[in-house]
Amino acid sequence: MKTLVLLALCSLTVICVTSGAATGPQPAGDNPPQEGLFVEREQASTVVRQKRAAGELSLTQLESLREVCEANMACEDMMDTSGIIAAYTAYYGPIPF
Repeated sequence: MKTLVLLALCSLTVICVTSGAATGPQPAGDNPPQEGLFVEREQASTVVRQKRAAGELSLTQLESLREVCEANMACEDMMDTSGIIAAYTAYYGPIPF
């Protein structure tokens, strides 16, 4: 039991030393202050994942939409006439992926 406690304390010490937590707070000049939560539109568009167009769905994704739509008889009928994407969107809303 003593060995386990000693091993845990040694592990905690190593983690603190390697992460820099044991050195204390960093001077304010090293890290510029955060300006806020708002970013420019161009920068945000590179970070946020863009929605995929309906034609770019994989076969697996189309099959999962088809399975959901087959559970509803009206959706299944519309799927046969208008297509899976139109039927799913009409009955279940926007495509989740």
